[in-house]
Amino acid sequence: MQSVREVIVVEGRYDKNTLRQVVDAVVIETAGFGIFNDAQKQKLLRKMAAARGLIVLTDPDGAGFVIRNFIKSCVPPDQLKQAYVPDIPGKEKRKARPSREGKLGVEGMRAETLLEALRRAGATFEDTQSPHTGRRISKADLYRLGLSGRENSTEKRAELIRELDLPEHLGADALLEVLNATMGREEFFSRFDLPEEQTR
Repeated sequence: MQSVREVIVVEGRYDKNTLRQVVDAVVIETAGFGIFNDAQKQKLLRKMAAARGLIVLTDPDGAGFVIRNFIKSCVPPDQLKQAYVPDIPGKEKRKARPSREGKLGVEGMRAETLLEALRRAGATFEDTQSPHTGRRISKADLYRLGLSGRENSTEKRAELIRELDLPEHLGADALLEVLNATMGREEFFSRFDLPEEQTR
């Protein structure tokens, strides 16, 4: 599986699931039109764009283009790439009927089609997902610091999320993904006044 440096933005969880089977990347959902009224998600997109760059990969229908254009208005153009899937008639297996425009969405695309869309958009394919050197922040690190799996973990995680100015509803897994996308392990541990070598 190839790693992509940029954060990829898709419309929904089925798109995200499909894409995560094709590339190793940070993938954020807009929740369809939910992004329009979600100031925290918009702020997260800007933060991730500044750290890694964004690739927008929405469905090829009218709704997908409305969402795409909205994101363009939120993120500086030099931090944004556009990936387009082709118009292919059909419906996804999980759906009872085709979409209004009768086109396959991102979740219905073959792996080769998605990879080609990302290549054409100028995605940066890497040997490793993290742009930071050294080891990645792990679930075990979150546990050691009391940010998951412990009493008061939810409160501690909420405090860190506020400090980093991230969306308040990020779970432990989503937080881990954002942390690895925006900072190195050494920087992360320095926030707790704890040298990284003490966590090995």
